[in-house]
Amino acid sequence: MAPLEKRIAQGRGDEPADLVLRGGQVLDLVTGDLVPGDVAICGDTIVGIGEAYDGVEVIDVSGLTLVPGFIDTHLHIESSLVTPFEFDRCVAPRGVTTAICDPHEIANVVGVDGIRYFQTASERTVMDIRVQLSSCVPSSHMETAGAEILAADLAGLRGHPSGIGLAEFMNYPGVIHRDGACMDKLRLFEGGHVDGHCPLLSGKDLNAYAAAGIRTEHEATSMAEAREKLHKGMRVLIREGSVSKDMHALQPLLTERTAPYMCLCTDDRNPLDIHEHGHLDYMIRTLIALGTPVLAAYRAASLSGAEAFGLTDRGLVAPGRRADIVAIRSLEACEVEMVLCGGIVVGPEAFAAREEIAPIGRHSVSAPTLAPEDFRSTGNREETDVIGIREGQILTDHLHETIPIEDGDKRPDPARDLIRIAVVERHGRNGNMATGFVKGFGMRSGAIAGTVCHDHHNIACVGVDYADMALAANRLSEIEGGFVVVRGGDVLAELALPVAGLMSLKPFETVRDDLVALRAAARSLGVTLEEPFLQLAFLALPVIPSLKITDRGLVDVLKFEIIG
Repeated sequence: MAPLEKRIAQGRGDEPADLVLRGGQVLDLVTGDLVPGDVAICGDTIVGIGEAYDGVEVIDVSGLTLVPGFIDTHLHIESSLVTPFEFDRCVAPRGVTTAICDPHEIANVVGVDGIRYFQTASERTVMDIRVQLSSCVPSSHMETAGAEILAADLAGLRGHPSGIGLAEFMNYPGVIHRDGACMDKLRLFEGGHVDGHCPLLSGKDLNAYAAAGIRTEHEATSMAEAREKLHKGMRVLIREGSVSKDMHALQPLLTERTAPYMCLCTDDRNPLDIHEHGHLDYMIRTLIALGTPVLAAYRAASLSGAEAFGLTDRGLVAPGRRADIVAIRSLEACEVEMVLCGGIVVGPEAFAAREEIAPIGRHSVSAPTLAPEDFRSTGNREETDVIGIREGQILTDHLHETIPIEDGDKRPDPARDLIRIAVVERHGRNGNMATGFVKGFGMRSGAIAGTVCHDHHNIACVGVDYADMALAANRLSEIEGGFVVVRGGDVLAELALPVAGLMSLKPFETVRDDLVALRAAARSLGVTLEEPFLQLAFLALPVIPSLKITDRGLVDVLKFEIIG
């Protein structure tokens, strides 16, 4: 930050500002007014608006409206399938100037080194990446992850400039039932910021969860759920990811009255969806098109997030605030023309000036070699628990189907949309494997497998043909993780993710194009889901109701126990 006297002098006009944005107007997110006049910037700080200024550098923004940089209040950068540096290059030009991330995906593979990797990367990116400390590694006791992070480990990670607090506390049963390890982590951050994660929690259980000092919640999927969480003092983060799509359901609740307590987040969004639709810019224009007041949409996208997370230096285009500014042609369309992050114009020159760091988590896939017979289901009851997919949500249904036993095996039945699902431990710890059934893919042939498998990131595989399932799973070990689509003994498409089995080393444009090929290959198998790969990944997350599967078996999330 520039010296105090210099900021004051430039704000008063006693000396030229370092940078002046001339000819536009500022959207004031407090009053809703449009304020004409120049914006003066000293270093990384706004020092003046609404007046005429001289500047060492002047940028003409005539006809544009200047709004504060967008804040993604909860996401996992790993789920963009690219490194933090490529994520920076992908979304900063769309107006995202602050990303509050939880690196628990990579932490579940390589432990605290994964968090340190993100902390170090945050020191070098153009956008401001804030790194929350992952609270639940693993997310529960019902899965095998590559690492475990305890309160003592978190204590050693505190104090980095990117830190805000404790990331989403997914083990909500552990909170409300006062599990000792959960209490240790909450005590460590008592009085500070703690993010929430409590899908469908209500009543006294929700009271107990919030009483632990947990302040945000991004898992609300209905108006009633979100409203109760607002009643109980939680900030509701409206989520629109590649799989979890809650924006339409929650949009009517976002008004000028509620906007100070509602924010926007993506959680998990891949480069193909960002290319086809957008990021927070997509959420803003869609919310406005659905009837949300312009002021409420832009407030939720910036100032509300800044206030919710204690980032008092941003969220307004106003003197004394960080110069995170988005220049927009039309507020309703959210057409981003130019972005400044900390006073730096976002573009190729800014990205080229970054110092990148070496990736970590290479060669992390140590799964057993599988044979087709490993995917047989040897249950002795025809009544079968089945995971029911809800497209556009990570919630699942707990279905019950009658599946005949033939030659000691319950076979996939694509005519009934009942296909095999398997999770294989891939961290080299125990070689566990569990199988079950899932309904909702529409798959008629072949197999799909991936190492993006929340949150333990073992191998998840679905298929109709056991030989194809074995080929797909084994191929993941050869390419250091990623996604694979197989049919008839041939690999139709694949995307290698060699950084912890989660992120590519290629530019985001290449990953985007590979996802196009993967999606087409999945459709050739009959898959009807828009985003089958991340939908598959969430079928293994045992802290999201109702029925999930891990390497240890099927999990009844409502009972929080393994049932088979």
